[in-house]
Amino acid sequence: MASSDENHKSQRAPGSREEDAWLSDDQLARCDPAETEDFQSPVPTRMVSNGEYMPHPQTEQQKKVEFRIKELADMASKKLGVSRRQFLAGSGGLPAAFLAMNEVFGKRFFNVSAEEMFEPGAASEAGPPDDLFVFDDQTHIVRNTLKAGRALRALAQGPGKASFNANLVPGGYRVNPYNGFNGNPAGFDELGSPWSPWTPTFLLHPEPASALLQADYPPNTGSEFQLLEYVQRFFFESQVSVSVLSNANGAVIADPGAPGGSRPARNVAENLANEILTGSQTGAIRDWINRIAGSQRMLAHGQVYPGVGNLHDPVFGDYMQWQIDNFHPDSWKGYNIAAAAKLDFDPNSNMVVWRLDDERVAYPAYDVIRRNKRELKKHPGFFNICIHKGLSPRPPADPQHGMPTDLPKAATDWPELNFIIYHSCIRPSFWMLAALQEIESGTLRRDTHGHAVPDISWTTQFAQIAGGRDASSPHRLGNVYGEIGTTFASMVVTFPTVWAHTIGQLLHYMGDKHIVFGSDSCWYGGPQWQIEALWRFQIPEDIAERWGYPEFDEEAKRNILGLNSARLYGLRGDAAKAIGDEDSVYNPVPSNYRSIVPASLNALLDGVGYPQPVTRASLLPQDNVSKMRKQYAEAGGGRCNTRYGWIRTRT
Repeated sequence: MASSDENHKSQRAPGSREEDAWLSDDQLARCDPAETEDFQSPVPTRMVSNGEYMPHPQTEQQKKVEFRIKELADMASKKLGVSRRQFLAGSGGLPAAFLAMNEVFGKRFFNVSAEEMFEPGAASEAGPPDDLFVFDDQTHIVRNTLKAGRALRALAQGPGKASFNANLVPGGYRVNPYNGFNGNPAGFDELGSPWSPWTPTFLLHPEPASALLQADYPPNTGSEFQLLEYVQRFFFESQVSVSVLSNANGAVIADPGAPGGSRPARNVAENLANEILTGSQTGAIRDWINRIAGSQRMLAHGQVYPGVGNLHDPVFGDYMQWQIDNFHPDSWKGYNIAAAAKLDFDPNSNMVVWRLDDERVAYPAYDVIRRNKRELKKHPGFFNICIHKGLSPRPPADPQHGMPTDLPKAATDWPELNFIIYHSCIRPSFWMLAALQEIESGTLRRDTHGHAVPDISWTTQFAQIAGGRDASSPHRLGNVYGEIGTTFASMVVTFPTVWAHTIGQLLHYMGDKHIVFGSDSCWYGGPQWQIEALWRFQIPEDIAERWGYPEFDEEAKRNILGLNSARLYGLRGDAAKAIGDEDSVYNPVPSNYRSIVPASLNALLDGVGYPQPVTRASLLPQDNVSKMRKQYAEAGGGRCNTRYGWIRTRT
């Protein structure tokens, strides 16, 4: 016998929207098609469901944003002699939305003027200038055989096609996958929504606003995160001149015999087989991009695998040395939170998490880098160690899971190395309500000079440690940098108050020359929307004055968006020109890039992730002395056993 739901569905017109919806007839009776709404704003002012879930009612703040956009649009359209709909679809619609959001937030978060509603040229003048040098120091590609990344894309693009295509749960995501889950508190963002897109219409690709409303652009499909789409998003649709291609070594191994059915890797090869992208693949992609461009457009991370077991891996030997010998990393990426440290020689022991100041585990890995300082000649960023810290909602409060308390000793003991701390240690995991609650609670963290600021878990402590204003760090750590990948993206639209305090504290304690930009894309679409948002963002005056935050001016934004990383990586070309060095330019990536990917690169991206057969890393230095020694032996030179000194021959 058919259920009542089946009876209801059978009464719907074949092929109709009602037939495709998962909503009941009772739920549908309380909804209308989104396109029938009379007011189509450049920025969504209410949640729009694709039929998978019941949309949340329009919030009071969203109503206020909509009302103010209407007021501004009515006023401007009359002045311009066009209809309100024409105005909202034109260049003035987006500035009107910016202005309305500033008013509803009650603070001037975005640099926008009323003039931009009337003058198209004024809007372009307020955006990122054409001569802006952008260096994106954290980007990601997924190898050909994997389809990862869709959960983060769903989070950033909000409910709709993107969440449906996440595909990691049956039917995709119907609610924000981080709001109220995995230790994050449940609630609403500053727009009053449980799931506002990070990338609203005015920050997305320049398509008609009506087509973008809750659209799936860029598409949330597995191939979207692979090589060819990356090139499109970064080098054709954004202002990025140079990017660093990163990788993560936190693989999880399916094992029915382990608790929960999975475990960490037990050796490097096992880990590499399960990573989204390996160091070898990263290096090969970098080499191809730079070859077809004819200039240095991409840099590649090597992977930090600490511990004695990884220095004597059964397949690679010293794996970090193996990476240096085989693809010459431009810098290094490590995850304290990843089980990537092998502490012994037992082939059956799991890798474990680690901390930066562990002399037995981490320091030998740093020594491998220092021992190969000859690499600095061709790879000036070779001493840059980029460490993931943060995005951990409810972990143990220790450095292995994101706290910055291991930085003072590590940075002091290794002054020649630069520690670039990815995500600037922000503790919440992708849903920043916890950080907003910390700010609103009035909880302060006082530095050693007596200055107090809102205590944003781990990030405030990180800024004070790096700035030499924490009891554990009496001196400024000049070789520590804060990176803002995901931290900025997850805050700027939905939690702008949190971002105002975060950037204010980083500027106050570390200075604008110790903060670097990373987009963490393609997870969140191309990077251009973040570049646009960062350039327009400003710390509201009342927040800056109350807490002593510096002005977030153009010089600071230029440093953060590119010039600081240009210095850290010793770049030439436009970056060098921008900092007063050389007069040369970057070449564009050729438009036919899709048809010239070499078969060898595709084979590497399809395979295990490293060239085979594996030649183990030599533990001996391969420097000029080693070469001369080999030449000496080939010329017939031998060991001299004559000894000089005194020996005893009598009693």
